[in-house]
Amino acid sequence: MSDLNATVKPTDSGFAVCGYEKIEYDFTFLDGVFSPSNPQLAECYKKWGRVFCIADTNICSLYGAEIAAYFAAHGLPLTMHKTKIGEKAKNMDTMLSICEAMTEFGIIRKEPVLVVGGGLITDVAGFACAAYRRTTNFIRVPTTVVGLIDASVSIKVAVNQGKHKNRLGAYHAPIHTFLDFTFLRTLPESQVRNGFAELIKIASCAEKRTFDLLDQHCTDLITHKFGRSSDAPKGLMAAADEINRRGIHRMLELETPNLHELALDRVIAFGHTWSPTLELAPETPLRHGHAISIDMAYTTTLALMKGIISPEVHTRILSLFSRAGLAIDHVLFDEVLLAKGTDAILKTRDGKLRLACPAPQIGECVFLNDLPQSELDAALRLHKEYAGKYARGGDGVDAYVDSSDTGVEMSEVGGMPVFDDVRGKVEARLQAVPAMMKGMAN
Repeated sequence: MSDLNATVKPTDSGFAVCGYEKIEYDFTFLDGVFSPSNPQLAECYKKWGRVFCIADTNICSLYGAEIAAYFAAHGLPLTMHKTKIGEKAKNMDTMLSICEAMTEFGIIRKEPVLVVGGGLITDVAGFACAAYRRTTNFIRVPTTVVGLIDASVSIKVAVNQGKHKNRLGAYHAPIHTFLDFTFLRTLPESQVRNGFAELIKIASCAEKRTFDLLDQHCTDLITHKFGRSSDAPKGLMAAADEINRRGIHRMLELETPNLHELALDRVIAFGHTWSPTLELAPETPLRHGHAISIDMAYTTTLALMKGIISPEVHTRILSLFSRAGLAIDHVLFDEVLLAKGTDAILKTRDGKLRLACPAPQIGECVFLNDLPQSELDAALRLHKEYAGKYARGGDGVDAYVDSSDTGVEMSEVGGMPVFDDVRGKVEARLQAVPAMMKGMAN
């Protein structure tokens, strides 16, 4: 809410207004948020006597009955708006359809909308709440790794505009976020891997202990859903919980003083310089985690070329991406896309590159500016040499969103969903992989 002590002062030419907006929002770690024995979420709606929930079709299918039973147990009528959200549908049409559903329900000005789902749905539904009556409260229950440890931290909400990632949006904080990691039990392994990249992001530049834990438990964390699967090794859940709490806490420490991004040198922008252009470049978009992994891996190679990190640091970071099954290169990540992405991000970052790099050591960060295109191109050529020595020639496992995300049919080349615009390049890359695998690093 706005500070009631805001001032208005006459000036020679008019008036000067000075006021502040106080932003408060809370996080609760709560496994079993929809268990009737946990009343915390229901208590947020007792005042209103009803619940309007936005969730994607997958969540409705997996948890719809459980959600309905939860609110019924607490005497709260539930209205559920089902929406299908993927990068292809992360647009104004989807956002406006949510607004129409809010109108039909009759949302009261400060009544909180409940948003349940991954980072995509919390982005789009959050933007709808920001726009509806200029501001409508909402409560987040993220259900994916990206949603739990990354999207939940920020107050940014957005939709895509054409091929432009998150071009239209707002800064709009939820009043509360419930973090329930038991949702990961039903999350496909490809989506767990997708979110793993966001943890590497914050760990590489700002949380060395978290990086060490990710490195130690890498494949187990992905295979056993951060310790939530029934056959998880002993002690894995404790390690996962430490990773998640440390990662979220560190991101909050970095973001909270800069919620509206007034300061543009942002540590957590590591991996988000060229990835916004790359992610939507293929007809079938890359998963966000793979796009930022390519960006982070390339940035790490650039840091190596400039001599600000050691070969050991470079190898350790790229090896972690590769072991996790995350992409470190892509056939469309070429000099043309690099230049296009640089041009786009310079506009976003007020004319400077502000490139976050994990240097000089893992867990530390420096920012690079004034890099000529020739130097960026040279680093890209070097990076592709390194990437070709890693598993799969640097490609990721399940790197593309699937048909349920896009809402369109896909064909496959070598097990990867592709369209005709990238088919030739992908086929060529796959044919080259056997040669690249000689001397492969883990």
